[in-house]
Parts: sequence; C-alpha cells; structure tokens
Amino acid sequence: MKKIIALLLVVMVCISSNVKAQHTIVTKVFNHENDEVLQGVLIKIAKTNIRTVTNENGVGVLKNVPKGNFKIEFSYTGFESASVQVTVPQAKNDTLIVALHNHEEELEEVFVQSTRTSRTIKNSPTRVETISGEELDEKNNMRPANVSMLIHESTGMQLQQTSATTGNASIRVQGLDGRYTQLLKDGYPNFGNFANGLSVLEIPPLDLKQVEIIKGPASTLYGGGAIAGVVNFISKTPKEKLEGNFILNQSNIGQSNIAGYLQQKKGKFGFTVLAAYNYSKAYDVDKDDFSEIPKSNNYTIHPRLFFYPDSKTTITIGNNLTQSNSKGGDMQVIKGNSSLGHVYFEKNTTTRNTVTLEADRKINSDSRFYLKQSFSTFNRNLQTNNHEFAGLSTNSYTDLSYTFNKNNHTIISGLNIIYDDFKQHKVTNAFLNSKSFTTGFYAQDTWDVSEIIKIEGGLRVDNVTYKNVNFSKNQTFVLPRVSVLLNYSNHLSSRIGAGLGYKVPTIFTEETEAMHYNNLQALDNSVTSERSVGGTIDVNYKNKIGADFQYSFNIMYFLTSINKPLILEQNMQNLFVFKNETKPVISNGIEANIKFIYKNDLKLFVGYTLLDAKAIYKTVNNFIALTPKNKLNFVLMYEKHNNFKLGFEGYYSDKQYLSNGTKTPNFIELGFLAEKTWKKLTVFINFENFTDERQSNYKRVVNAPNTNPTFDEIWNHTEGRVINGGIKIKL
Repeated sequence: MKKIIALLLVVMVCISSNVKAQHTIVTKVFNHENDEVLQGVLIKIAKTNIRTVTNENGVGVLKNVPKGNFKIEFSYTGFESASVQVTVPQAKNDTLIVALHNHEEELEEVFVQSTRTSRTIKNSPTRVETISGEELDEKNNMRPANVSMLIHESTGMQLQQTSATTGNASIRVQGLDGRYTQLLKDGYPNFGNFANGLSVLEIPPLDLKQVEIIKGPASTLYGGGAIAGVVNFISKTPKEKLEGNFILNQSNIGQSNIAGYLQQKKGKFGFTVLAAYNYSKAYDVDKDDFSEIPKSNNYTIHPRLFFYPDSKTTITIGNNLTQSNSKGGDMQVIKGNSSLGHVYFEKNTTTRNTVTLEADRKINSDSRFYLKQSFSTFNRNLQTNNHEFAGLSTNSYTDLSYTFNKNNHTIISGLNIIYDDFKQHKVTNAFLNSKSFTTGFYAQDTWDVSEIIKIEGGLRVDNVTYKNVNFSKNQTFVLPRVSVLLNYSNHLSSRIGAGLGYKVPTIFTEETEAMHYNNLQALDNSVTSERSVGGTIDVNYKNKIGADFQYSFNIMYFLTSINKPLILEQNMQNLFVFKNETKPVISNGIEANIKFIYKNDLKLFVGYTLLDAKAIYKTVNNFIALTPKNKLNFVLMYEKHNNFKLGFEGYYSDKQYLSNGTKTPNFIELGFLAEKTWKKLTVFINFENFTDERQSNYKRVVNAPNTNPTFDEIWNHTEGRVINGGIKIKL
C-alpha cells in the first residue's frame, strides 16, 4: 500500500511539474502601413497544434506553450505572412508586437482621396494612378529635396526643364503645356501661375503618404486648369504611435539634404511636422563656365495640428512655409568674380507661405460635411544681369462640400470660391498685374448599378471674372463629365471617361518662364479662355500563375483637344504678345503598363507611351516641341522587407522636335540603387543616369556671346551623372 501511495505521489509531482512548464505568449498585431490593429489574424506555432486569432484589439494569446525554441507564424488575408523566432520561457513577459505588410497583390485596395468618394481604386469609375508606400520611399532616396523624380518616372508624364542654368521645371501630362495640369497639395491648388515653374522643386517628399494622378479632364471637382489632368500630393496624418523619419543625403555634384518628420495622435489632439533644408553648390559639368546646377539653399517647415472634439469631427490647421534662393549662370559671377567678360547670372528668390484650415464632420455613417480653406502667398524676385521681374501672387481657396450615400449612390455637391491676384513689384507701371475671381457649383453622382457596372457623372458651373490693366471679362463655363467602370470579372476591367475643361488666359507659361518674362506685353481685350474636350479608355487585366507569380497590365488610349489655344508670338517691335488661334491643339496616344511580381520580392515594371501631339493651327511643322513620340521606362527591383533592396532602371526617349524644326537624337539613361536596413537605420546609395547622358554631349547649351547668352531648349539631362547616398533613421 505504501508503495502505491509513493507511486501516486511521484505521478502527481510529474503532472504538476509538466503543468508548470506550460507558458502563455501574448501578441499584438498591427498594419505596418497605418499602425491600425488587425482583427482576425491567424497566429500559430509551427509544427504544433497551438494557434489563436487576434481579437478586436489586435491581441492574440497562445496558451499551453511548452519550453523550447519555436517559430510563431502570422497570416492574414491581404497581407504578407510573417514569422518570429521565440524562446520559451521568455526573459520578460512583454507582449510580442508584430507589424504585417500589405500584400503587393492588394495595392489596388488603396483608398484614394482625389475622387472624394472614399473608394478604393478598384471600385472607382475615375481612373486614378497612385504612388505610395515603398515606391515613395525609393524616390525619396533619389531626390530628397523635391518630388521631381516621382514625375520623371511616371508613364505619360514629363518633367520639362525651362531654364538651362537654374533647373526650373514644370509638369507636362500627355505632351501638353504645364499650365494645363492642376497641381495640388492635400487638395489645395496653390501652385499655379507665377509659381508654376518652381512648384515641383519646392515640395519635399518625406511627409507624403501617397501621390494620386488623374489623367484627362477632371473639371467637375477641380475646375479650370484640370485639362490634361490632376496631380495631388497627399501628406501623412498622425497615428497613435509616435513616428519619426529622418534623412541625410549627399551627392557628388554638391547637393546636401537634411529632413525630418514627426507625427503622433494622442487623445483629442494630434500633430505632424516636416522640416527640410537643402543646399547645393553651383555645378558646371561640361566646363563651359556656365552652371547646370545653381548655387542654392532652401528650407521648408510644415506643421499641422489636428483636433478631434468627438468621434465624428476632425479639425486641422496647418502652415507651410518655404523659402528659397538660387543663383545660376556664369560660374565666375556666382563665385563673386564678375568682370567685363563675366557678367551673366540668373537669380531666384522666393517665399511661399500657405495657411490651411480643414473641418470634417460626419453626420452619420452615410453623410458628411467637409470644409477646406487656404490662403497662400508666393513672393518671387527673378533677376538677371540686365532684367528684373518680381511680384506677389496671392491665392485664396474655399471649398464646402456635402457627401451622402443613398441606396447605390454616392453624391457630392459643393461650392467652390477661388481668388487669385498677381501684383508686379519694383516698376512704376505694373502693367502685368492681373486678378481673377471664380465661383463654382458642382455635383457628382457615383452610381453602383451592379457589381459589374459603376457610373460616375458630374456637372460643374463656374463663373469667372478675370481682368488686367487692359480689360475686364466675365465668362460662365458649364463642364459635364462622365466615367464608367466595367468589372467583367475579378481579373478584367475597363474604364471610359470624358469631359470638358477650360483655362482662363494667363501670361505664365513654360515659354514666358524660359524668357524671364522679358519684353512681355499684357494680355489685350482680344484674348479669351481656352476650352477643351477630352477622354480616356483603358483596359486592365491581372492574374496569377501558381502561388508565387503575379502579373498585370493596363493599356489606355487618351485624346485631348484644346480649342482657341493661347499662343505667344513676337511682333514687329520685338515684343511678345499672346493671341488665340482658331484651330486646336490635339494630343492623343497610348499608355501601357506591365507589372510582374515573383514571390513579392522580385518585381519588374515596364511602361510605354506613344504620343502624337500636334498644333493644328500651324500650316507646316505642326508638331508640339519637346514631346518625344515614343518613351519606354522599366524598373527591376529585388527587395526583402526591412533588410535590403536592389534596383535597376532604364529610360528611352525618342527623337524630339525643337521649336525651330530641328530634330534631336534619341537617348537612353540608366540608373541603379541599393539600400540596406538594420532595424531603425537604413543606408542607401543611388547611381542616377550613370551612363552620363546629357545634352552638352551633343552640343553646347549656352550660345555666345557669354556676356548676353541665349540658351537652347532643354530636351535632355543637363547635369549628367549623379551619385548620391545617405542614411535614414526611423524612430
């Protein structure tokens, strides 16, 4: 009997010991892209039956885990799987924090803001292209100072340099002049007119969440100027978790960049702040004693405060200040060694300040009011050795909209008021002064007819008064627009869209920017607004081969016709004047994009543009200058999340016509980048245009005499090869 009792005691001790050896692991799972908790994530210990799923707080508890080394696996639909090695028992009973990355196949599920319907790209009848996430981060490595690289690499878009010595540039969409594209920052159109040639150079990319591009007419929501399309640069908003990003960069051509971004939401308040400083030495790559890159420095500071008085209301106040000065031209003048043979320079000094106020009020789950208000000033002084042009551009933008859902309809209606005033400085007779006042009413209905068909129809009515020293005019524009989405299957879809647009007369174009507004005459009473009609048709297909290989392609046909185009001419007194032509400018062509992804690590993107842009009003040589007929770009990327990244890219540009009828050579540029990450530290290096493709390889851009030079039109790179590298730090 004693032996039996002793045996039972031994068994009980063993059982007790075994029970004590069972442990618990607590996990919490977030979305890496927005720090939101994820409910329903499957968590399991490899090679065991121990598993759980996360609750509404993103928390999952693994129970009865024995001692040992284990791999915990995390999987969730739409996200990349992840795994973590743990040793049980843990040294500390801390919660295991895991962040899952969006699956590449689900990138089309990004919500777009530019259509104002809170829809995903997949379900939006309006065709919207997005640049977000890691692609933005990659472009930030290349050009931390501004967003020019984002535009340069987008199919159907072109960054047109307007100055050989200072690098000023504007954005062209589908071959059309930059004034026909509406640039927005968080939905605010504060970058046009006098600021247009510098705008893309004064937007740092570090605080951007995504960039949204609408190609073709987008006048219902954005009014005048949205003829070729809309580019909306969207800033990040604060999250519960403190986030900080910092970058330091240096290039071989003397460009230095430092920038930082911080954000956090806590209780009823939140904040974001961006601070960036960029410095560049003057750089003369071809040793002709004229700068390709000016000596410059600029800084940006952009704080925003967020107030959440209740769960349905968000109020945002922001102020974006950018100051910049640059000096290009004769290298001796830039160095302070002016003499009789060295006098030419081009100097830009700018101050841009934008104050914004937003109020977003959700009435219920189906309706909301939204108020956007901005007040912007842009003060610029443009000076050469024999000419000075300076002015202050003031812009006020107000938009009040109401959105509601009823049955299968999402309806937006709103009032839009825009005031724009340009005043010329430092002249006794400021004859180039101008102002405009626009009142617009708009309505848009997005109708989910079925799972297959979705229709978006909109109408805008704008009343515009614009005037200068010579005249005052008032015009009313009625702008209908329609888009249709056809979802044939989960793999195949297409979109058809068309609409009208307009642009009131302006002296601020790519041509007048290039000539520094010298000898330019004010618009006279004969000019009238340009009007447009345009449309796009596209087809999208995506599929998978097995579990590892994904592919997709998109092909789009576009057509835009601009009637009564405003054209710059030189008169008998060698003065430059604008007039409307009777015949149109027509741009049409094809864009095609192909994407291949293998195991979410190896990615190939190929884009092609076929462009036929013509000035029909010309009897001979009716080409649009500086528009290559064929462009091809590709990016090959191999990456491991939070580990390393290798990329190779190439661009082919076809022959282009210059204004004098001369045809340029075609050219190819190649680039390479590498990046390595250790936890919160990333080191990167970028070889941009490492084959040193540049215009001065073919002919000198600066034409004699050096004391009063003229410059060839820019159709190629001017600075040549650029090597830059730096570090990024995340908090």
